[in-house]
Formats: sequence, C-alpha cells, structure tokens
Amino acid sequence: MVLASQRLTLEDYLAYADASETRHELVDGVLVEMPPESRLNARIAMFLIAEFLRHVPFQLLCCKDTELEVSGRLAKVRLPDLMLLTEELDQLLGTARGTITREMPPPQLIVEVVSPGKVNEDRDYRYKRSEYAARGVAEYWIVDPTSKIITILIWVEGLYEAQTFQGDNQLQSLTLPDLTLTAAQVFAAGQ
Repeated sequence: MVLASQRLTLEDYLAYADASETRHELVDGVLVEMPPESRLNARIAMFLIAEFLRHVPFQLLCCKDTELEVSGRLAKVRLPDLMLLTEELDQLLGTARGTITREMPPPQLIVEVVSPGKVNEDRDYRYKRSEYAARGVAEYWIVDPTSKIITILIWVEGLYEAQTFQGDNQLQSLTLPDLTLTAAQVFAAGQ
C-alpha cells in the first residue's frame, strides 16, 4: 500500500486510491491537496467551456477531470482547470483514467484560473508556465480574476510568447481563431 507521506513515482500515483473526494496534484513525488475551487473560478471555467463548445466538439474538452504528466525533478502530474485535446489524444485516452502521460502528445490548449494568494500565483504564472512549455502545449491561458487580466501564451519556436488582455480587449487565440470574447466578458461571468 502506498502512503501519501512517501515520495511517489508516477506508477505509485496512478495506483493511489484515496477514499475521499479530495483532488491532488503530484509535485516532485509528493501529493499536494488541491483546495476546493472558489465559486468565482468555477463560474469563469464553466463560462469558458460554454464558449469553447461553440467552436469545438464537447469530447475534446476536459474540465478538472484529466491529468497531465509534466517534467520535473521527480514525478509530477498537474490537474488543469480546462484543457482542449487533439482528436488523436482523445482516442489515446479512451475511457480509462484521464492521465496524459509524457509518451502521449500534449493537449492543444490549457486554461488555468488563478486562485488568490502568492502560492497560487507562483504556481500558475511561473511553475506551470515552464512545465507546460517543456511539455509542448501550444497555447496556455492564465486567467487572473484578481488583476482582471488574461495572459495568452503561444508556443513559438520552443518558447512562449505572451500577450495580455484586459477590459474590452478581444482575446486572440491561435487555437480558437473564431472566438470573439473580451477579457471583460470572461470576468463578468464570474460575478
């Protein structure tokens, strides 16, 4: 039996069974409990799902239900707020546990809605940015309800190029080029 206090390998983590409904990420072999999502963040994520559904098939969208193995010193698995998969990746995942391993292609797009607090900001702006870049994720959105800024990072020749949007600035997504949303509309959804 694997104990949560031990450093886990990816295999240990995938076999780990927790009787509670607690969600975890695996960070350098350590289980990190994910706190319940704020109502504001949940509404923003649901709004984005509804908008994305106008442009992509529902089976390609994942909302806090699919994990992504990323590079790290030790085993590391993230649980993004929202992901858009490729059709190939959707087929590879099938109906088993939703874990995208390093052997699989990356998702097309990941959205993280930042929870308040320095630890959460560091995680979404710094750590996940480098982890998703190393994984080759084509587009990464950081939606920050506190600053009311959306940062869209586009993978260009091995690095992310960032563009920020606020107020009535229309979001510009390479993955979803027909999306007609402003930052203000996204943040209004959380109110």
